[in-house]
Amino acid sequence: MTSRADPIVGVYVAEIDGKKNRGNVASTSPEELIGFCRAAVLAEADALSDFADRINADFVAALKILHDSASPLIVAGIGKSGHIARKIASTFSSIGKPAIFVHPAEASHGDLGVIQKDSAVLILSNSGETSELSDLIYYCKTHKIKTVALTASADSTLARNATATIAYGSVKEVCPNGLAPTTSTTLSLAIGDALSVGLVHMLGTAPEDFRRYHPGGELGARLLLVEDIMHRGDALPIVAPATPMAEVVVVMSEKSFGVAIVVDDGRLCGIITDGDMRRNVSRLWHCKAGDIATINPVLVEHDITVGDAVQLMTKNGITVCLVGDRDGGVAGLLHIHDCLKAAVTS
Repeated sequence: MTSRADPIVGVYVAEIDGKKNRGNVASTSPEELIGFCRAAVLAEADALSDFADRINADFVAALKILHDSASPLIVAGIGKSGHIARKIASTFSSIGKPAIFVHPAEASHGDLGVIQKDSAVLILSNSGETSELSDLIYYCKTHKIKTVALTASADSTLARNATATIAYGSVKEVCPNGLAPTTSTTLSLAIGDALSVGLVHMLGTAPEDFRRYHPGGELGARLLLVEDIMHRGDALPIVAPATPMAEVVVVMSEKSFGVAIVVDDGRLCGIITDGDMRRNVSRLWHCKAGDIATINPVLVEHDITVGDAVQLMTKNGITVCLVGDRDGGVAGLLHIHDCLKAAVTS
């Protein structure tokens, strides 16, 4: 069997035994393709909008079961529903509700042991009749494990045996053949996100909580705290108010921050910057640190985000800010270069 591209755009010609066999592939213009694809997106959007109008107390019942479970949530599904289930489990974990995906086939071969008496199980199946789910459903029912069904039909086997059911109804798949799961999986994904939003409100999940569960990536960098990257201890360029400026310059060069922190008996007195030295260049070598230091320097707290600290530094036109402590001393130093590096490498 050989094949080649026909000169007619969009038509594929297969040569079998020397004879041309034109299949059902028709010549389709770019404009027509755009129309088909746009219609698919709009059809799925309509399905989402229709379901949103039908969210009711069943959703709240499902949320309560998921929220009240003490052990990690179990999310299960087979095929395309399994892929969506994995994503939902991952999202639950990232908002502070630990969850794991369990493959129904693997559950039948030992993984049922991960389900505890205080677990809750969210099971996805468009038809609600998927045979591979039977052992999982039977196990949960026998051991009185609460389950939430996410399915099209409220009359399906899965729904009838679930503690609570979210039924989105019969939907038309946007696949031209009406076979590939498309609209149904989009709905399941959106419903999983909606459940996550509900759980965030029920759990009171805050941005700092999300940071603990999601420290990597750009989002993790955006929520990084000052205390995570600030310099502290022996790394700080600390001098006393009576330190001669000749010695201050040496300390500034050794520590490489372009500043010196003036501290007296553990209490912050001020900061010396390159700008302070330029403004006092005519008398610099006759001065001591306390003579030219800028009092009341910009301070930040250790538990604010690096993003907020960067905004503060930008607003004040500075590249370094100090991190204060409760006793009026210095807990650390934050440099703009460290902030930029954290954003790039996280």
